[in-house]
Parts: sequence; structure tokens; C-alpha cells
Amino acid sequence: MTATTDQYVGATMPAVTGVSAPHVIAFLVMTTALVAAPFFVYPVFLMKALCLALFACAFNLLIGYVGLLSFGHAAFLGAAGYVSAHSAKVWGLPPELAILAGTATAAGLGLVIGALTIRSRGIYFANITLAFAQMVFFFSVQAKFTGGEDGIQAVPQGRLLGVLDLQQTYTLYFVVLAIFLIGFLVVYRAIHSPFGQVLKAVRENEPRAISLGYRAEHYKLMAFVLSATLSGLAGGTKALVFQLASLTDVHWTMSGEVVLMTLLGGLGTVFGPAVGAFIVIGLEHWLAQLGSWLTIVQGAIFVVCVLTFRRGVVGELSRLLRKPL
Repeated sequence: MTATTDQYVGATMPAVTGVSAPHVIAFLVMTTALVAAPFFVYPVFLMKALCLALFACAFNLLIGYVGLLSFGHAAFLGAAGYVSAHSAKVWGLPPELAILAGTATAAGLGLVIGALTIRSRGIYFANITLAFAQMVFFFSVQAKFTGGEDGIQAVPQGRLLGVLDLQQTYTLYFVVLAIFLIGFLVVYRAIHSPFGQVLKAVRENEPRAISLGYRAEHYKLMAFVLSATLSGLAGGTKALVFQLASLTDVHWTMSGEVVLMTLLGGLGTVFGPAVGAFIVIGLEHWLAQLGSWLTIVQGAIFVVCVLTFRRGVVGELSRLLRKPL
């Protein structure tokens, strides 16, 4: 098909892609900046941005490296948030187990939804995932344990591993940062492994990948479940950070927002979704004083950015530096 396709599927087993120097440098710069950030910027704002950055990275794994556009990823973020909040408040689980419970719920939900939708393609896949997400949304409205429109409030943050007091702002921030970095590295390792190379092969030329013996649907399902799991990790963490699980995270607008973050930062780039998440959350924070005009101004800014940076912010930066980011 193309040279890019030949690179991915020209051999029987794709080679493992090594860690590149630009990625190492960019990761160290990002980590250093995030470690120093809470001493200069409001930590709660940063924690929200980190949770949604992980959510965007998980979403990018699916759309950027498999080519599947999901309009229902809010289901995993929101469902994990509800389960984590309920586990911590009602069952009295410590924060690490509450987050794991939410993450496992998202993984199970991703397995079920993925198994039912993965054979569809294009707009059909997007619409089916949206339909499932709406089912989760209406379940969240009606179920008693979710609190309906009030959500689950006053979620206890507790002590992580019985040692770290998460009621201390800086302690909570560095725990959230650690969770984000772990999730980010999981995504990075996935896309720079033989598994990731097969995903790229399926994205570029699925019939050829199948002809080489790869079971494309199985690989796409694994990517879908991994993306859902990391989305759940972000959702469970976010619920404990804000001590709240609400309908906002499971609403379809959240699915649209993560698409926007990914496109703005750079589709199919490693660091793009995280950058896009910080841009979107930053705009929401600093333009909040505009009230009802926020959506209009925000939309105009996004249109300008998309027209100016067609590859996304990180994609354009990568093109200028001629280094993959």
C-alpha cells in the first residue's frame, strides 16, 4: 500500500521499537515541570488536568494507533468514578483498593462493550459506542447507589497504603502525578512494543495484517480494553481527588471533550493528548469568568487552533523539530 505500511507489516513479526532520545528528553522535561508546578500553580487545577491527560492518552491509544473513533469513552471514566467513590464511602475501602475497583469495573465494561462493537468500523463503531455510553449514563441517573443527579458526595480520601495522608494537598498531588506517569508509561510501552506495531499494521492495512496471520479483531479488542482500563484509572483517581462522582464524567459531552483534547494536542503523538488536556482545562479555568460566553469563545479558539495547527500542537512542533514526539 505505502512505505509506512510496508514498515509495519513487511515482516512476519514486527520489531520492538526502542526508546528514542527525543522521547526521553521530552519525558524528563515534562516530569520536571510537573514536579515543580504545584509550587507555582493551584494544585487542584493541576490534578484535574493530570486525570484528564491520562484519560486523553488512553483515548489516543485507540484512535491514534488503531484508528477507532469512540464516542463513548466517558462511560469508562464515569463508571470507574462511581464505583471508586461508592467503594471508598460505603464499603470503606482504602483509596488504593477503591481506585483498583473502579479500574477493574472499567476494564470489565470495556471488555463487554468492545466484544460487541469491535467488528464494526468507522461511523458505525462511533455510533454504537455512543449508544452504549448513553445506556451507562441513564443507568447512572436511575441507579440508587449513584445518587442520581446529586452524585456521590463527600467521598473520603483516606490514607494510601495506610501511610500517605491524601487529605494533604501536596501529598495527594504527587500521588496523582505518580498515577499519571505510570499510566503514561504503560501507553508508551504498549505503542512501542510488538503489540503496538501490530496495531499500527491493522490501522494502515488490516487485510494485509490478517493475511500475515494476525487476528486483527483480537488485537483491536485488547487495545480497546487497555484504553478503557486506563480511562477507568483516570476516573477513579479523579473521584477521590474531588471527593465527588457525578453525571458530568459520564455525560456524552465528556466523550466529545476528550476527542477535542486529542485533536488539539496531536492525534497519534505520544505527548499530544496530555498537552491538549492541559490546554482545554486551562482555557476552561481562565475563561470561566465569561459565563455563558465561555462556550462560544472556547469554540472560536479551538477552530483557530485546528486551522493553524492541523497536526495538533505537538504534531506541528514535531514537524518543525523533525523529531517524533
